[in-house]
Amino acid sequence: MQKSVRYNEGHALHLAGLARREGTKRGFLSKRAADASRWHEKWFALYQNVLFYFEGEQSGRPAGVYLLEGCSCERAAAPPGPRAGSGPGGARDGLDKQYYFTVLFGHEGQKPLELRCEEEQDGKEWMEAIHQASYADILTEREVLMQKYIHLVQIVETEKIAANQLRHQLEDQDTEIERLKSEIIALNKTKERMRPYQSHQEDEDPDIRKIKKVQSFMRGWLCRRKWKTIVQDYICSPHAESMRKRNQIVFAMVEAEAEYVHQLCVLVNGFLRPLRMAASSKKPPISHDDVSSIFLNSETIMFLHEIFHQGLKARIANWPTLILADLFDILLPMLNIYQEFVRNHQYSLQVLASCKQNRDFDKLLKQYEANPACEGRMLETFLTYPMFQIPRYIITLHELLAHTPHEHVERKSLQFAKSKLEELSRVMHDEVSDTENIRKNLAIERMIVEGCDILLDTSQTFIRQGSLVQVPSVERGRLSKVRLGSLSLKKEGERQCFLFTKHFLICTRSSGGKLHLLKTGGVLSLLDCTLIEEPDASEDDSKGSGHMFGHLDFKIVVEPPDAAPFTVVLLAPSRQEKAAWMSDISQCVDNIRCNGLMTIVFEENSKVTVPHMIKSDARLHTDAADICFSKTLNSCKVPQIRCASVERLLERLADLRFLSIDFLNTFLHTYRVFTSARVVLGTLADVYRRPLASVPGRSLELFFAASQNSREPRVDGKSPRLCRKFSSPPPPAVSRAASPARARKLSLTSPLSARMGALDLTASSATGSPTASPPPHAAVPESAPADRAGTEGTPAADTTELSPCRSPSTPRHLRYRQPGGQAADTALCPVSPASAFAIATAAAGHGSPPGDAERTCDKEFIIRRTATNRVLNVLRHWVSKHAQDFELNHELKMNALNLLEEVLRDPDLLPQERKATANILRALSQDDQDDIHLKLEDIVQMADCPKAECFESLSAMELAEQITLLDHVVFRSIPYEEFLGQGWMKEDKNERTPYIMQTSQHFNDMSNLVASQIMNYADVTSRASAIEKWVAVADICRCLHNYNGVLEVTSALNRSAVYRLKRTWAKVSKQTKALMDRLQKTVSSEGRFKNLRETLKNCNPPAVPYLGMYLADLAFIEEGTPNFTEEGLVNFSKMRMISHIIREIRQFQQTAFRIDHQPKVTQYLLDKALIIDEETLYELSLKIEPRLPA
Repeated sequence: MQKSVRYNEGHALHLAGLARREGTKRGFLSKRAADASRWHEKWFALYQNVLFYFEGEQSGRPAGVYLLEGCSCERAAAPPGPRAGSGPGGARDGLDKQYYFTVLFGHEGQKPLELRCEEEQDGKEWMEAIHQASYADILTEREVLMQKYIHLVQIVETEKIAANQLRHQLEDQDTEIERLKSEIIALNKTKERMRPYQSHQEDEDPDIRKIKKVQSFMRGWLCRRKWKTIVQDYICSPHAESMRKRNQIVFAMVEAEAEYVHQLCVLVNGFLRPLRMAASSKKPPISHDDVSSIFLNSETIMFLHEIFHQGLKARIANWPTLILADLFDILLPMLNIYQEFVRNHQYSLQVLASCKQNRDFDKLLKQYEANPACEGRMLETFLTYPMFQIPRYIITLHELLAHTPHEHVERKSLQFAKSKLEELSRVMHDEVSDTENIRKNLAIERMIVEGCDILLDTSQTFIRQGSLVQVPSVERGRLSKVRLGSLSLKKEGERQCFLFTKHFLICTRSSGGKLHLLKTGGVLSLLDCTLIEEPDASEDDSKGSGHMFGHLDFKIVVEPPDAAPFTVVLLAPSRQEKAAWMSDISQCVDNIRCNGLMTIVFEENSKVTVPHMIKSDARLHTDAADICFSKTLNSCKVPQIRCASVERLLERLADLRFLSIDFLNTFLHTYRVFTSARVVLGTLADVYRRPLASVPGRSLELFFAASQNSREPRVDGKSPRLCRKFSSPPPPAVSRAASPARARKLSLTSPLSARMGALDLTASSATGSPTASPPPHAAVPESAPADRAGTEGTPAADTTELSPCRSPSTPRHLRYRQPGGQAADTALCPVSPASAFAIATAAAGHGSPPGDAERTCDKEFIIRRTATNRVLNVLRHWVSKHAQDFELNHELKMNALNLLEEVLRDPDLLPQERKATANILRALSQDDQDDIHLKLEDIVQMADCPKAECFESLSAMELAEQITLLDHVVFRSIPYEEFLGQGWMKEDKNERTPYIMQTSQHFNDMSNLVASQIMNYADVTSRASAIEKWVAVADICRCLHNYNGVLEVTSALNRSAVYRLKRTWAKVSKQTKALMDRLQKTVSSEGRFKNLRETLKNCNPPAVPYLGMYLADLAFIEEGTPNFTEEGLVNFSKMRMISHIIREIRQFQQTAFRIDHQPKVTQYLLDKALIIDEETLYELSLKIEPRLPA
């Protein structure tokens, strides 16, 4: 405890102000004066360990201050005498009711502080607060620790003395040993002197000497031969091969560690330390706190790995004895610093994104990134490297153990290190997954020249990207007559589109590869969008547009609150890709609107909003025996599931309170691992047939609480709650502004709900159905169409707007009519769930108060409609994105058709629900999916192909384009279920994963074709020209984003039969060799294909990645984590990782290349007769260029 402090008046005034505003305890107390006979009433304020007192409550300057550290507070007895202070009423009976206590300070010479208050409870609170501010417990603990420390120091000193005594004893024993050795040597010399001299002067026979010499030579020769045989046998043994591979792994580990240390040095020296200096400047572009938040403990990580790298280099110096286990034993306890880095990495990227909005900081950061040491990498890339270091150690240890014999001295230590690292990796996984999305958003934001502020919002979740064609002429919702096959439309209208959970971005790409947002309609808020799948047949100009565009077009109607509405028409390359875009966009829109609808419904009926209801439901965030949550939140701001039973997963799928896109995608990708399609479909059927069971019991109690608590007195026949419902604020999850238009946009009877339906599944213009009838005792809303230009000014609209049946606070997009005289019109009017509920409550507000049964019916109607929409939503997502599940399972298909037909027979079905059901039925019942894509079997079995061309007659462009076409056809044909279960590594891999094996075989055939074509030439010049041509083919493949083709060519050129041709490579130009090195660096497997992964992140589909990279990731996930925990729960974190990889693969599968098929080229590429086997290739290589003599 410090004996004194330096007093600064300004600091004291600042602390006094904080104590007045934020003090832990404040109030009036009476303080005993110096003459011990008077009491002065003061206003006291306690802040941390400082007690201020003021003359009055309004005084701005303190009258005194006490430092409470180390003090004690105790109760004091009332002073004797008839009067005890200067306050009025000093009678003895008044003194007995007052509470006295004394503050004793630990400093010498400081008088105790005597205080009193009027109430005993207040006095006890003051004593407790002063006791906490004195840090008495901490001081007591410090004393205890000091005593322990002194005790340990005494033990250490005792051990040192004992060690010195033992050292002296050892030195004495060493001296005694040396003395005994000298005596032994002297005795031996004496013994030698005492031996009689024996001379062997007789000479041996020369023949005997020759025989002995020959025998000695033969023995030496036999020993050398036997030793050589032993050495050669060992060199060829599996043990020696394992040790060689083990040494290679260790050498690669040292190189990787050196590169990692270099990356950390660039991060610290190139970014961290310069930014610290910039933060200390006169006009800092960033604060020190932000620098610490961005870089976290990266400097400590750098120091740790520098030490580890030095240890590895010291081990290499002692080669061939490579013992690494002790290094990992030292490293393991220190790796917990990675938990802090990974846990705060998401926040680090958030702070970096917010700092980039400062132009000065962004300019300074780009200057640092231009440093040659960065090699064109961004700060986010360097901050990402520590995230993957632990998995890299796990992979290295896994490979080391695979080549370490069971009897090896350090095998157990390596297994222990691997288990500890895997445990640490599992703890860190939840924090890693959420940062991937932020890094993806920042990478896209860097690609856009103008920047995009919405991508700096960390709540945005990336969904998909791809190329679409925008129809340029759209006026007043009517398409102009343009031809899909027009080259100008394809070229000028091509757009790079990015879908996020809240926004849709439309960009153009410049010749340099940079992206530019459209000036009008570049950033579309999904909150303002209406998705229309098919053009409205009632429009004259757009009639037949589906045939014009081949049913590849879809329309997005945008109605921003502060601008005129407009329409965006986009064309997809294929129906499959259109279905994928439609499903994802509608899923995002439904996510926003479902949350908005349920929030308003619960808020109006039970005064319990959905976020509060979710927070109050402990089953959504509290671990239990059948479920375990992670700290990361999903797109609905609900904790992600780490592991759960199958029943809890199905319960989450059927939960109507929120709709999580990431959970639905993960579930549909991986459900076959832990359940069956029949069970999933049965769960959806139960949701439709028993919708109330899909909302937990506590939520239903809150939902129907209004039945008992809503009987409030009404004035003039109107309910106060009813008058309030149309202007209720928007839900926090989707509100973006405080303007009245925005607030009304998300109300229950909002224009958004009226024109589209809060859970519109068809994503199309609403058309009526004669079987859809409005609910009884309800007015029917007339929804304004998307194009309101010609309807808002009509007299009918005016008369309807003045109708007495409409509430004065209802938005003008909803107009109510009595159900009597307009039966035909109301039958054709789309009624959304939100609209139906608004109708019922609005009609009740102008008539007699509805009974409890009617209000309950309305609420049940909302839940039934929400349940129906949930079932249709999941089914449409399932059918559009996973159609092969139904194609391969006839029973599942028939059950789904029966369920949809049952939905169609529902008499209360709304028009848009009926249309959505019909669309799903049509998509499910189509035997021919109208897939216009080529298939490899069709290409191979073409009978009318012309004669195959030769290699010399084909250009590099033709070869590269057709290689890309074939690679994408093979890659696209892989169904997603083959990526589950690691089937490509099983014995029956050809039966379990035929398409993956076909892709692998195609890769090998193409690589063999390249090597065979080069070896077919006898002269050196032709071979060099062939190599240069194939390198050009690989470079064109890179430009086409076919990185699988690049690897096919480079792997062929690196084969031993081609690589050893030194005279041929000497003829190859330097430019070709430099290009070859760049291509190899791009597709190198170093660092888990880190260069290829970075390239794929920055490129837009279509592209063909290397499948082996994803198979290695899936194998690592499958081997590192089980499908089920020890408690039998589904490891849903693992399912989420697998789903993330499958989604990335399918993103590249769904976007096709616009390359025309050339049969003459593909016939050459697929000709098996041109391929030479590996052994024959090497023999041919030796024949062309024999080995040089040693």
